[in-house]
Amino acid sequence: MPESDEDVQKHWDDRYAEKDRIWSGRVNAQLANVAEPLPPGRALDLGCGEGGDAVWLAEHGWQVLAVDVSETALSRAAAEARSRGVLERIDFQHHDLSESFPEGTFDLASAQYFHSFVRLERPQILRRAAAAVRPGGLLVIVDHAAAPPWAKQEVHDHPFPSADDVLTELDLSAAEWERVRVETVDRPTIDPDGNPASIQDNLMVLRRAG
Repeated sequence: MPESDEDVQKHWDDRYAEKDRIWSGRVNAQLANVAEPLPPGRALDLGCGEGGDAVWLAEHGWQVLAVDVSETALSRAAAEARSRGVLERIDFQHHDLSESFPEGTFDLASAQYFHSFVRLERPQILRRAAAAVRPGGLLVIVDHAAAPPWAKQEVHDHPFPSADDVLTELDLSAAEWERVRVETVDRPTIDPDGNPASIQDNLMVLRRAG
């Protein structure tokens, strides 16, 4: 049966409770590459986690609405924003995005590795994010394009949709959305043994007409 709202939040709060920090705290590389040359405006960060992207955007002049289902993640993100002097530039909101969505319009809507092992109405949520992008604004989606090269097949034995597959499922109007970048890109990283490695990402950057 579908998980209740409480179950989804509990799943993620329990996940964050496993460690003092789950993520690196750094901005996601593909988002930084896309956003750095842009004039700052108002950004929406879907599934903000511990705040790495939201804080980076705020440090680069953006006003950010950052959303997560986990109160633990939001608390950590707010503490990080406070320590880096940008808390006043970020509105942290608690939402199960499958059930509720923040109000407003945005110059940039970002969904970075926006997946979940529990209920997440992903296409519906991404369509709502697209609808909230202002004319001339960007929708930026980054997904894993493949399992890490060092991963065991039995752990990651599931399909990885292509960027085109993702956008086909969203079914956004071609007349309304320009495909600025829709491609698979390499992301430098470090493997579990400490050696330089590369992971493939799907990068989708769409601009709303207007």
